Amino acid sequence: MGRILAIDYGKVRTGLAVTDPLKIIATALETVKSGELIPYLGNYVLREPVETWVLGLPVSLKNEDTPTTAMVRAFGQELEQAFPDIPVRYVDERFTSKMAQASMIASGVRKKDRQNKGNTDKISAVIILQSYMQSL
Repeated sequence: MGRILAIDYGKVRTGLAVTDPLKIIATALETVKSGELIPYLGNYVLREPVETWVLGLPVSLKNEDTPTTAMVRAFGQELEQAFPDIPVRYVDERFTSKMAQASMIASGVRKKDRQNKGNTDKISAVIILQSYMQSL
């Protein structure tokens, strides 16, 4: 049994979240520079089995593609080529950054830590992963 790993892909950096082996709990994993993501994931799957990639897909309020949707889909194809045995699933990522900020405020995270975009990206990935897990 492998884990499910969620990816909040961005032009500069990418937030990652992962389930426990039983796929019950979603936990923030890391924020990685997007250019280093495929090697990072390659090293990760050597240590931990991954059964599914969950990629946050940016769509507009009208459920249409945004300017960054094509970039995320291109990364999804790169992910499929690099790891052909692990399926890629897409999840609507609307409002995840706002939800991540609200979550950090509710959790009492200091303002300085909330301003760290990497923290927002990791928590957004957790929200994407939780959304996917609830849909199963």
